[in-house]
Amino acid sequence: QVQLVESGGDLVQPGGSLRLSCAASGFSFSTNTMAWYRQAPGKEREWVAFIPSTGNPDYADSVKGRFTISRDNAKKTVNLQMNSLKPEDTAVYYCNMCLSANRNSGQFPWGQGTQVTVSS
Repeated sequence: QVQLVESGGDLVQPGGSLRLSCAASGFSFSTNTMAWYRQAPGKEREWVAFIPSTGNPDYADSVKGRFTISRDNAKKTVNLQMNSLKPEDTAVYYCNMCLSANRNSGQFPWGQGTQVTVSS
């Protein structure tokens, strides 16, 4: 079965940094686009960043210039380096496979996510 296990979330002060990791299994990781999403309490889940199997990654405007997505196909992990964190980045962060033609399309059941809280 597909497994998506996110980790790395923490409580961090504004301006701080975190690195999130997602360990994936149960599907063809290396040939598919992977993405990070986040969901704040009372809000819809939103797309944050994606990285295709080949080609350049892309980011939501709200995180562009601050977040960097990367992948390690050998380890079947996708990472999200988050710098200059803001309180509005507070959310549960999820990873998933997505269709290259639809960045909002998480293809598998969502994992547990990892909580990121940005607060002083």
